[in-house]
This record gives sequence, structure tokens and C-alpha cells, in this order.
Amino acid sequence: MEQDGVSPLQHFVVAKKTISALFHQLLEFVKEGSDFVEDTWRSEDLDNVAEEDQCLQIQTCFRKLTVIKDVLDRRHMKVAFFGRTSNGKSTIINAMLRERVLPSGIGHTTNCFLSVEGTDGEQAYLTTEDSEERKGIETVNHLAHALHMNRNQDSGCLVRVFWPKTKCVLLRDDLVLMDSPGIDVTSELDSWIDKFCLDADVFVLVANSESTIMNTEKHFFHKVNERISKPNIFILNNRWDASVLEPEYLEDVRKQHMDRCVSFLVDELKVVDLNKAPDRIFFVSAKEVLSARIHRAQGMPETGGALAEGFQERLMEFQSFERTFEEFISQSAVKTKFEQHTIRAWQIIESVKAIMDAINISSAEKKVFSLEDREALMDRLEFVRNQLNFITEDIKDKIKVVSDEVAAKVSSALEEEMRCLSVLVDEFCSEFIPAPNALALYKTKLVSYVEERMVKNLELRCSSSINGCVLSSQRDIMDTLRPLLPPAARAQLHLPSRRFTMTYDLNLTSLGADFTEDIDFHFSLGLTSLVNRFLGPANAKQALSLLEQKLKRKKQAEAARAVPHVRLRNPLHTSLQKLEGQVC
Repeated sequence: MEQDGVSPLQHFVVAKKTISALFHQLLEFVKEGSDFVEDTWRSEDLDNVAEEDQCLQIQTCFRKLTVIKDVLDRRHMKVAFFGRTSNGKSTIINAMLRERVLPSGIGHTTNCFLSVEGTDGEQAYLTTEDSEERKGIETVNHLAHALHMNRNQDSGCLVRVFWPKTKCVLLRDDLVLMDSPGIDVTSELDSWIDKFCLDADVFVLVANSESTIMNTEKHFFHKVNERISKPNIFILNNRWDASVLEPEYLEDVRKQHMDRCVSFLVDELKVVDLNKAPDRIFFVSAKEVLSARIHRAQGMPETGGALAEGFQERLMEFQSFERTFEEFISQSAVKTKFEQHTIRAWQIIESVKAIMDAINISSAEKKVFSLEDREALMDRLEFVRNQLNFITEDIKDKIKVVSDEVAAKVSSALEEEMRCLSVLVDEFCSEFIPAPNALALYKTKLVSYVEERMVKNLELRCSSSINGCVLSSQRDIMDTLRPLLPPAARAQLHLPSRRFTMTYDLNLTSLGADFTEDIDFHFSLGLTSLVNRFLGPANAKQALSLLEQKLKRKKQAEAARAVPHVRLRNPLHTSLQKLEGQVC
């Protein structure tokens, strides 16, 4: 304590940093796992791999780890000093702080709980339970001293004193010293224990060596022992400097106190083994140690003033208490502050591991099923592909057959329509004007009319049978494809709602583009035509030749008679001439 070497309390600080870092890593790991499980659960492609309960469980694990980490960040080593009024609890704390920080003196002085912890600042200050306002350290006497304290103030209230770490080595390592009112001045022991003792790592029973351990003190620690399993207790027999007045009884009194303290710890409380109990019991004079350390801080000799004989032995005993106290509280705090949280964290991680293992097993099973399904689907795909190739060839053949049938039907119907073309031409009725412009319009109308009538006739002749043929082919194709489709898609396969429609494009305009009309009139009722019609071409030629010769001979005979005023005319000829004139 007198040197600036490494304090045993650093073991707790290092352990706290290490475990905090581990919990930080655990939180990142569990957070990553929680996000993964949630994404897996919400993914539609990974159905049944993760469940909602697993997602909620791992989120709960994350919250629990967060709470533990926050608790660990606030964790510190806590030492609670208890004893009867005026046994010197505050003086012992002041001696450890090397300065009069807490109110002390004769009579009942400390009337509430005071916690002393370190601050990185240079100024000391204090706060109360009902206010975070920083107050000057000099107000501690008004807040905690029984002589100045408001009588209405609860003795179970807490005043937090923040003392600069630079002034006390103990406070540099997350150590909190808790001072308390005398346990013999209140009946609220149970509430004190619940509020201030459950998180304490070490209890220091400050006894008065001028008397002995009283029943009130034993009663309090029995209650503590009921709430906390085997609390760590040190016993300081303070005011041991009074033994100097009776040196002849010094050893006997020391042995008497030692036996009673050992019996209390071992036989009554059963918190320590018999061979270790003496290491928890010390005989000190806090007032002497505080005075000596203040003198030393002021540059004066430690033994100056009214220090009794045997001071050095009592100082060494106090220093031994501090060293043992530091080593013990560090080891104890590491166990009490971190062990349960570590075990709890291990249990949480085991839960996370179980969740991830279950998901891993589920995903592995799903992978096996997926591979099997993939293999089956690949086989099915190959089968469907081969079947489609066969069906495609079959459909091509059917299409060719249908095309040939349609072509034959349309060709036959078109041939019949061509035979009746003259009828369609005769049915066409429109004014005929032989002028060039009007003739082109006449031809366009005639072609449109003929094409329209032929298309209608073809539709009547062919459309119904062709539609039936196409629909039958469609049914055959769908019946062939239906077994290849998944069950869900089979019900959706049906014939199109719109019927198959056909169009006939005769394109008569292009076909008749090289047509040249002949509108010259040829007389068809002349003698030659009539003879050809009645006698036939072979006989008509001979008959016309004989007729021509006969006419010549007749003309010659008439000329020979020389009848000048009468000319006989052939009635038939006359009639033909009249008819030709009329036709012309």
C-alpha cells in the first residue's frame, strides 16, 4: 500500500476488461446469428429451415447477453463496513483513504450510508439518491453527520462520495467502500441487507476490542448469512491501542478475542474453515493509522504526536489487513462478479448453439431432399425434353397433314368457284362507260365484287370443316402435352376461348394485272356465222363456196337480160343487212 507497485486489485480490472471484451464478441456473434435466423425464417425459399420460435429464442438470448454486458460494465468491487455505533467504521475508511473524508468522532456520527468511489477528475464531490447534482465534499458532514443531519432523513438513504483516484491508490481499481450507520440504532436490518449488501464482495465487521463482539453484530451477520451463501467476512478489532494500558493482559485478551471471532466465523456462520479463519481477523487502531498517514502526507514523522507504545506493530497489522484485503477481495470479486455471469453466458451460448445446430440439421436435411428433388427433376426434365421432341415431330406431321387437307379443300372449292366465274360476272351490275378513266374504275369494282363473292362462297364451303379439323388437332396436341405438365398446371390447360379464324386472300387484282380487255363489237348474226352455227365449220365452208358461185352466175344472168329498172334482192340478205344495221 505504501508503494506504487501493481495492486492485487488490478487482477479484477484486467479480468473485467477481458470478460467485457469476450461479451462484446459474444454479442456480435449472437447478433449476427439472430439476423441470420430471422432472415432464414422470413425467406420464402428456405421454408421450414428456421422457425419463428427459434428466431424469438435467439433474440431473447441477445437481450440477456446485452443486460449482462451492461451489468458487467457497471461492476466494481464493493466492501461494506458494518458494526456498532462508534466502533470506528468511518475512521478505518478514512485511514485507508489517507485523509479525513467521512465524518467521524465520538458518539453516533454516521447516520446514513456513504459510498466512496474513485473519479478521474481532480475535484471531489458527492451526489444523493434523489439528485445527480454535484455538491462540494464539505457538505458531507451536513448530509451524513448525525449531529447535523435532518432528523426526517431516512437512515437507509445513500450518499455517494467521489474521491479523486490520484489521492488514493485503492480507488484506481474499481473499488467502492461502503460506510454504514451503527447496526444497533435501527430495526431496518432486512431492508439494509436487500439494498446495500447483496452485491457486496467483502464485509468488514468493525468490533470494539475494548469489549467484544456483541449479539447485535452477530444478529446482523446471521441475517446476511441467510441472504448470501457464505459471505466473505473480515473482522477488525479496532482501538487495539487501548491494550497498552494493560500490557500484562495483552496476549490473553488478544487470544480471547481471537477465539471468539474464530468461533463466530467457523462455528456460528460456517463461512470459513478453521485453519483459514485467523487470516480474517486483525487487531488495529484506525485512529493511529489515520493520524500517522496524515502526518506523513504533511511531511511530519509518522510517530509524532500522542501515539501509544506498540504503534509500529499495529500499523503493520493494519497494512497486513490492507494487503490481505486487496488480494482476497480481488479474487473474491472476480468469482462473485463474473463467475455467475460467465456461467449464464455459457448457458446462453449453449442455447444459441442448440438453435444453430437445429437449423444446421434442418438445412442439411433440406439439402438432401433438395438434391433428391433436383435429381428427380433432372430426370423428369430429360424425359419431358425427349417427349417434347417426339411431340414436336408428331405435331409437325399433323400440321402438314392438316395443311394438305386444307389446301386440297380450298383448291377444290376454288376450282368450282372458277367454273362459276362467268355467273359472278353476269351478276355484276354497274353502269358501263367506255371512256378510259371510267373503264379503270369499272374494272376495279368488278374485281372487288367478284373477289368478295368468291371469298364468301369459300367461307361457306370450307371454314366450318377447316375449323373442326383445327380444333380436333388442338385437342389432340393438348391431350398429348397434359401428362407432361405439373398437376397444378394441368387444370389450367384448356382450349383457347377465341375460335380459329381463317382469311382468304385471292388477290384478284394482282392476278388480273396483265388482263387486257377487248371491247370491240363482233357481229355474230351474219350469214357466215349463221351457216357456221347450223352446218358446222366443215360443211359451212363448202356451202358458202357453192352459194358464192351460184350468186355470181345469177348476177351474170341478170346482167345479160339487161333489165335496167328492176333489181331483185335476196330476202335473206336483206334481212341480214337490216339485222346488222340494227346491231350496229
